[in-house]
Amino acid sequence: RAVERLRAITERMVDEVLDRAAADGGFELIDDLAFPIPFRVISEMLDMPTDRSDELRDWSQILTATLEPTATLADLDAAEAAIGELIPFLDGVITDRRRNPGEDVVSALLAAEAEGDRLDMAELMAFVVLLYVAGHETTVNLIGNGVLALLHHPDQLAAWRDDPALDSVAVDELLRYDGPVQQTVRAPLRTVSYRDAEGEPVEVHHGEVVITCLGAANRDPEMFPEPDRLILGRPNANRHLAFSSGAHYCLGASLARMEAEISITRLIRRFPDLRLVGEPRWRDRLTIRGVDRLQLAF
Repeated sequence: RAVERLRAITERMVDEVLDRAAADGGFELIDDLAFPIPFRVISEMLDMPTDRSDELRDWSQILTATLEPTATLADLDAAEAAIGELIPFLDGVITDRRRNPGEDVVSALLAAEAEGDRLDMAELMAFVVLLYVAGHETTVNLIGNGVLALLHHPDQLAAWRDDPALDSVAVDELLRYDGPVQQTVRAPLRTVSYRDAEGEPVEVHHGEVVITCLGAANRDPEMFPEPDRLILGRPNANRHLAFSSGAHYCLGASLARMEAEISITRLIRRFPDLRLVGEPRWRDRLTIRGVDRLQLAF
């Protein structure tokens, strides 16, 4: 219900961005739409102030850099400094919400009880940080990567633009084709045995840390025929692992789908002659993979 309540708010936010873009004859997708929309939506959901959006974007970028396999000690130091600035900001919000509870998620977390015990401050802070950072960071890349994929497949862009029946399924194919999270880390609870691509046996033992490549799984030809093609009507596109699976399935999956669907459908139907200007610029990341700059004209 919370996601559906935000649908009308998201539509209004996206239309405001596209109205300004229409007056200018184009816009830069990431800074003008892909970042501000998810950020404003998660801020609305948590009832967070938005006056420090630039700082919060910087903090998010610094924190997610530590998820990279190439992270350095300097990255970890920077993340610790960012947390040192983020925590006091959130502490002020949470303290205010204790005194003045509302209808937002933070107020609900403060009121919730699990087996009679409330979340302690450290647990609550960790959960809010997760919701706040993950609630917009990956959706930025979903929108950016998705629009770029459509521009590289004009037949699929035209098909979606002209067929509203694709609205409910197209985002899953975008997630499969070039998801915002390309890899993650797991530690098995029991020994797992399988064979690699050459048929050689492999064992992963209990407690060993492994990197699982979600992007590679989403291009598995045994699961997805013609995996390197974008096919928006792909019958089993929803079998992708872009949101992970099982106990670790993405908490915000329905919110991300809704934001991407509204942003992309309104963009491609408002501007049927949408085109790319210059070359896209990519972030220097392997795990949280996304376009950093995408200039569009119409």
